[in-house]
Amino acid sequence: MVTTAPRRPLLPPGIVDLRGELVGQRADGATVAAIYTAVLLLTPAALIVRGLPLSITPAALIGLGALVLWMCAHLTTTLGAAKGWNAARTALFLFLVSNLVSYGYASAGYLPRDELNLADHAIALVLANLGIGLLVCDGVRGFARLDLVLKVAVVAGALISVIGAIQFLTGFDLTRYMTAPGLRLSYDDVYVLERGSVRRVAATTAHPIEFGVVCAMLLPLGVHYARMAALRGQPRLRWWLCTGLIAVGLMFSVSRSAVLSMVAIGAVLLAGWPRRLRWQALGVLLGFLAFIRVFVPGLLGTFYDLFANFFNDNSVTGRTHDYSTALREIQQHLLFGRGTGTWYVPKYEVFDNQYVQVTIDTGLIGLVIFLGMMVCAVFVALAARRRSSDPQVRDLGLTLAACMVAPIISSATFDFLSFATVAGLMFVLVGAAGSLLRSVRANPCTAAGPRSS
Repeated sequence: MVTTAPRRPLLPPGIVDLRGELVGQRADGATVAAIYTAVLLLTPAALIVRGLPLSITPAALIGLGALVLWMCAHLTTTLGAAKGWNAARTALFLFLVSNLVSYGYASAGYLPRDELNLADHAIALVLANLGIGLLVCDGVRGFARLDLVLKVAVVAGALISVIGAIQFLTGFDLTRYMTAPGLRLSYDDVYVLERGSVRRVAATTAHPIEFGVVCAMLLPLGVHYARMAALRGQPRLRWWLCTGLIAVGLMFSVSRSAVLSMVAIGAVLLAGWPRRLRWQALGVLLGFLAFIRVFVPGLLGTFYDLFANFFNDNSVTGRTHDYSTALREIQQHLLFGRGTGTWYVPKYEVFDNQYVQVTIDTGLIGLVIFLGMMVCAVFVALAARRRSSDPQVRDLGLTLAACMVAPIISSATFDFLSFATVAGLMFVLVGAAGSLLRSVRANPCTAAGPRSS
């Protein structure tokens, strides 16, 4: 007589059991999100897919595919997509609606060919970012799968920081050799710039400012996984190495926006960390700055000059001199804006302020929704922290909230959404906040209990 082992009950992909082990795991939304994150960070920003219109990057193509997958998954009850209300998903939808309304408002009348093409490109990028945000929010089920996506982001951030370090220390641009069949350059890429006597590097991103803010958004995640590895009794050196590389990359960007973002991130983390951890963080920071001062002479002095000469810096005056032009344009299209993506920079002026640019493109309604989406992600992550008694989940909630402070701050210092890498990373984190809250609600291991840090 042949006997068979009892079949394990099938659960939706990514759901974890009480021991934190994945049950019946297969490729799912987390797989797609992890691939997207790696491609987003590791592919040089100037590379686009050959043969496609609208200058679509490989990451944006995956994001559009993610939107299709999300829509198909929500038409069934068997593909593991999460259902039910989620504040992060609602915020993403409102962002889409504001852009679609603005796009329709602009294209209903006459638009010059160059502005219409730019609007089409802009709405395609909005859909790609929305797709990955929704896929992470509803398709990354369980803490282990969310960890996969965020760990891929940290490792990819460490790798591009190595590329940035090579650019900074030697002037050699490795990204010129990082191409692949089917891709082409959309513009002449310049990833190594100068600020005074110090190099500024962009690694694989489009600009040193973007590189610095990307590192600022990833650094808290590196710290989280290094600390949690110690709690789990797992090897932690690899995560501290990734964290150190990302911190070095941030410094080599020589970006004021990155420093401001890190100050805001640090304030959130210090407010949520216990006193002992705050003092440890301060000691690590001082040690890191001492290391930079010894091994990269002059770099800290350059950062000091960035803030000491703040009001006399050409990069600052260049960001504010055109506000009168922006005000006139906003007054003409107060509520819905002149149209998503229709402000053609070669024809008009550059506004190094995303809040100004969003108001011009989508009006005051779009501005409120854009800011509300980022603030909502912060509160969703903090809500997950508040509902959980698991110290690891609580720390991840605080970490995601801190990461989302960076785009809120840096959107005031440069045109954030014009840079695909940092914008795509922000939408991944918005979705991650929604995924974390959903997992906390669904998993009995993390039900609200006594608070602990």
